[in-house]
Amino acid sequence: MKNNYALLNSEEKKIIKPIVERFKGDLGLVEAMLSSLVVNVQRARSLSPHVHSIRFRVKDPTHLQDKLARKLLKARAGEGFSITPDNLFEKINDLAGLRILHLHSRQIGAINAALNDVFAEYRYSVIEAATARTWDDEYRRFYESLGIATKDSEKMYTSVHYVIESNSATKLTCEIQVRTLAEELWGEVDHSMNYPNESNVEACREQIRVLARLTSGCSRLVDSIYSSSNKK
Repeated sequence: MKNNYALLNSEEKKIIKPIVERFKGDLGLVEAMLSSLVVNVQRARSLSPHVHSIRFRVKDPTHLQDKLARKLLKARAGEGFSITPDNLFEKINDLAGLRILHLHSRQIGAINAALNDVFAEYRYSVIEAATARTWDDEYRRFYESLGIATKDSEKMYTSVHYVIESNSATKLTCEIQVRTLAEELWGEVDHSMNYPNESNVEACREQIRVLARLTSGCSRLVDSIYSSSNKK
């Protein structure tokens, strides 16, 4: 696995060090914020009937270091790099992550409404409202019919994303992802192959694209099963 940090020069490493140290210093606050959010989501009675399971994590500092290194390497090619210790949580929103898994696509309307109620009740600021990242035109129309914004996903990634900010004195952000179990399967396979660095094996990349299409077909079949059974 390529070590992006090892590719940096000494000056670039000096840029990254205080950012990572700031994150390490705030880890306790991040963990407390995420734990509180998880409890609030789990106790939301309007949400629980539609949720299969919940996953959550705080980003490992070494993974943050590698992510910053990738961004600095891109900055060499002309892309900007404006991350500092002070704006870290503003510029990188997935340092804390919560993932909600559900069975079929038709549940997303109720999940979205319940999550917005949780945000309002506990005074989380919504930095990024529900945005569905999808490559599938049919699902794009479905999300838009629910009033959920969509964003093209060239890598065939599918998930509904939110970014919220804590109501604490130290402002912290958390990314929330909502996806079906079928989408989770694809996401986990893709993540294991292409993170933190994209696979250079063309056969692997092509098979992951095929898996995305199969996953979409699986999602449609599951939707049809629940639709024909009249179960929610």
